[in-house]
Amino acid sequence: MKKLLLHLDTDPVPSAFDQAVVYDAGVDNIIAYGGITRDNVTPHIHGMIFTRGGKNLKNSAIFIGGSNVAASELVGKAVKKAFFGPVSVSVMLDPNGSNTTAASVARKVMSDYDITGKKVVIVGAGPVGQRSALYFLKEGAGEVTITSRSMARAKAITEQMKEDYGVDVTPGESRSDEAVADLIKGAHVAIACGPAGVCILPKLAWQNNETLEIVADVNAVPPMGVEGLEVMDNGTEKDGLRFYGAIAIGNYKMKVHHAAISALFESNDQFLDETTIYDIACKIAT
Repeated sequence: MKKLLLHLDTDPVPSAFDQAVVYDAGVDNIIAYGGITRDNVTPHIHGMIFTRGGKNLKNSAIFIGGSNVAASELVGKAVKKAFFGPVSVSVMLDPNGSNTTAASVARKVMSDYDITGKKVVIVGAGPVGQRSALYFLKEGAGEVTITSRSMARAKAITEQMKEDYGVDVTPGESRSDEAVADLIKGAHVAIACGPAGVCILPKLAWQNNETLEIVADVNAVPPMGVEGLEVMDNGTEKDGLRFYGAIAIGNYKMKVHHAAISALFESNDQFLDETTIYDIACKIAT
């Protein structure tokens, strides 16, 4: 029986990137829809769960994507509600690649590096930054700061993370290069999780930092998010620091993404999200 994957995207046009990754993971066919909301998703779910039954349900799965992470998460909740009893298929939630990217950043940084008790500063409070913070704390980081250009926004995000995951994340304001430099004083790890094509961690911020050991960046669009970093840096030693660039992180992300897609077809009752995708990443060599 063929492996079918229902691709639900909250954007008007389903992501070509997500579909290419799915085919490379060994799926036979993709049924893709854009413009998906929590209000219109149920008929699509019923179409997947009523066409196959029993053990054959594991040959169908659902991928939820889209650039609006919050909207995609609402779709994920609606998908769960559309299932009943054992009549379900496995689901992967990875809007904007946030879960697989964050898991890959964390695993790359922690390859041959003990994060226990260390201070981590994440510049950028988007979904990748938030999930990365969660993973570092999960692995024993002593303190994780997540920053935004607005302190009010940073505080709101850390309060929400406390409510959702029970973790204590320190808010920080990164309104200027000088502010960023002050934030990473005393830090051991600095992660740039900002928008594409924007340098948010200038050299003046990390150079001559007495405690900093690792710097990573998820931005592959010039200019880099970290001044002086190259996209192919993969634990590259520079100025006494270890650097990880977006392509090196991205290559590992593809392994994580492929493994997560493959895992969907092992049973019909999995829900792969920001926590379970990280568990998959932990089983893959960096």
